[in-house]
Order: sequence, then C-alpha cells, then structure tokens
Amino acid sequence: MGRGSSAYERELKELLQANPDALARYAKSVPPADRLQVAAFARAPFLVVRAAGSFGFDLVALRSEFAFPLEVKASASDTIRFSAASGRAALQLEQHRKAVARVGLVILYAYRRVGRGHGEPWRVYAGGVGPSTGRYRVLNRWLPPVESTKEGNGVLRWGAGMPLSRFFTIVADLTEPAGGTAGA
Repeated sequence: MGRGSSAYERELKELLQANPDALARYAKSVPPADRLQVAAFARAPFLVVRAAGSFGFDLVALRSEFAFPLEVKASASDTIRFSAASGRAALQLEQHRKAVARVGLVILYAYRRVGRGHGEPWRVYAGGVGPSTGRYRVLNRWLPPVESTKEGNGVLRWGAGMPLSRFFTIVADLTEPAGGTAGA
C-alpha cells in the first residue's frame, strides 16, 4: 500500500463505525440516489478494531450478525497485483484464506482508489469462498471475489469491485428485522 496506508485504514474504520462526519464526507462521492443508504448505515454501525501487524488483518469489523476481518489496499492504479512486492501479498492472501476458512468467516478486501477526485473511492471484495450457509453465504454471493491469475496470485480490479455504499445496502438488507431486498 505504501506510505500513508494507515490513513486509509483509519478512514475505512470511521466509515464502518458510522462516524457522522466521515459518512457525510463520503456521501458527497456517492451518486445522489445512493446517499440515503450511506446515511441509513449510521443506524447499525460496526465496532471496528485496528489489528495491523505482520501478516495480520488490518481491521476487524464486528456487529451482532457479522464479523469481518479486513485487509485494506490503496493504489492510484486500476489494478493491484498481489504478485508485486516479492509476493508478500499473495502469501498473505493464502494465510488469510486458511485462517477464515477454519472459523467460517469471510475476509473482506477493501480497495481505496487514491489520487482521483471524482466518484466513490472504496470497493469491497470477498477474499475467499466463505461459508455455505446463513447470512455469510448470501453476502458472499453478492460480493465480487479477489480474482486469481493463472499462477494463482490475487488481483484486485477496480472495475470489478463492489462500491462501499452498495455493501452498506446489502448488510442493512441482511440484518434489518423486516428482511431485505439484497437477494431479490
């Protein structure tokens, strides 16, 4: 991720925790039709813990219905290749996949586009297969996966990611008492 990466972790943490100022700033980057979903997310925020460390997750987001380990990546490029930087990210992805598979969770990769002043800057991806039952199964069905090259290295393609505002909508749909429309 390079220099200043902790700033992006803090930004995502504030958004997932539904910090009112962070959500208001973010809503300005979202198409007008989706701004209500960003504001509505404030009703059911996550508790987010920074867990950065060598080969550890960057963040862990918790709610009564979900727990997500998150890996935060940032780039000005349209593509992040995990084979770069001596393959450290590829090894990390494999370790993350094994860790979450053992306990039935989904790891999320959050990609922050930097250096471009227009449009929604965050995209979300599923880092592995995930559980085959429950809410995680439904969520995993909607989340785009971290792609793999022929060599098995992970790739994040900006255009393939789910906008963070859409992720907010799906999480709300899966957890609102009246049911939702994510699966419709």
